[in-house]
Amino acid sequence: MINTEIKPFNATAFKQGEFVEISEQDVKGKWSIFFFYPADFTFVCPTELGDVADHYEELQKRGVEVFSVSTDTHFTHKAWHDSSETIGKINYFMVGDQSGNLTNNFNVMREGQGLADRATFLVDPEGIIQAMEITAEGIGRDAEDLMRKVKAAQYVAANPGEVCPAKWKEGEATLAPSLDLVGKI
Repeated sequence: MINTEIKPFNATAFKQGEFVEISEQDVKGKWSIFFFYPADFTFVCPTELGDVADHYEELQKRGVEVFSVSTDTHFTHKAWHDSSETIGKINYFMVGDQSGNLTNNFNVMREGQGLADRATFLVDPEGIIQAMEITAEGIGRDAEDLMRKVKAAQYVAANPGEVCPAKWKEGEATLAPSLDLVGKI
């Protein structure tokens, strides 16, 4: 899926007290994160969504929009948002994908269950997937590491010919792949 363009979709999302229609056109022209999770009113999911909410302002400053996605309805997202302190701090899109179209587009639908895998996709402004992470049911994701990946992807996009090594942090040295580096790292 890396370096492939996201497929067309239409969905209804809950965002800041309103229901809004979204499509792949809302993704084009900006960096986006698609943050799939199994279900509302569960256990690991709210910890992850709250963690991303804590980083949303920084993501917005970097020009990144967040779309959390589950196969719940947008109505269920609103109810969860209204009833949970953790989920109540979310200001990003909470996408209802009860048809499974978006979840299937990203190949993260659990066969026979109607639930999304725990998966994250970083999409560039052209709609191309630049990073992805999928974990097992009981393994929560870390928004700090997601932020690191966003910064690295944005750096590489803005600096052709440079790459970010393992554990790279913003401001640290990068690499410029060349024949001179072969066998020297």
